[in-house]
Amino acid sequence: MIRSSLIRITGCLMLFALMGTPAQATEMTRAFLDGVTHYKENNFGEAISAFSKIAETGVKNSKLFYNLGNAYLKNDDLGHAILWYERALCLTPDDPDLKFNHEYAVSQVRDERDDKALSVFRILFFWKHVLSPETVQWTAIILNLIFWLIVTIRVIQKKKRILKTPGYLAVGLALVFTFTASYNYYETAYVKRAVILPAKVSVRSGLADEATELFVLHAGTKVRIEKEHKDFYRIFFSEGKIGWIRKSDAGSI
Repeated sequence: MIRSSLIRITGCLMLFALMGTPAQATEMTRAFLDGVTHYKENNFGEAISAFSKIAETGVKNSKLFYNLGNAYLKNDDLGHAILWYERALCLTPDDPDLKFNHEYAVSQVRDERDDKALSVFRILFFWKHVLSPETVQWTAIILNLIFWLIVTIRVIQKKKRILKTPGYLAVGLALVFTFTASYNYYETAYVKRAVILPAKVSVRSGLADEATELFVLHAGTKVRIEKEHKDFYRIFFSEGKIGWIRKSDAGSI
């Protein structure tokens, strides 16, 4: 079961109050409260419609996205639920309830990757998947400051050996976390990912519904967008599993 299914209200209402004109803020607040009411009455389709009206205005708020994910999950729409959880995680990756619900939803996905290289990468660089990008970034900054502080102290003391064990440890950790922070930035800025939305999607060899079916993916599966062409995405799922799907079959994170 998903955790903390109660709607988060306060943070969203405060955000709406600060946005746009008073009329726009009032309209968004009304739509959000309508969504809350529908959700509590188990009218999840109506709740989705109300929350979506706010999201369509361009509001980027993790609590709103979290609520959309919960409503979609309760409405048995796994693809859209994971999409909105993923979007919320981009804003608040350390939220425990969000992480719990996202992990629960992902556990319902049918498709499994068989990339051994990816598994080895996750083991060797486990901290990338445990720590949020913000934590990695600040850790890298602090470690670099510690390293240069050690160097400065040793220079002032006129020590011939500037680095000893603490210095080598600091520079090693600083390099690791700086590399990880740089990779996180690259991944966020240049790597496009999407979530499969329908219950079942045929991944094909070309830009046509008549093209050869290469393999099938299911709702909630996360893929990487390799290329865009008109109404199609060329997507990468795992080693050897690359093909074309319609843009309408995937939601861009």
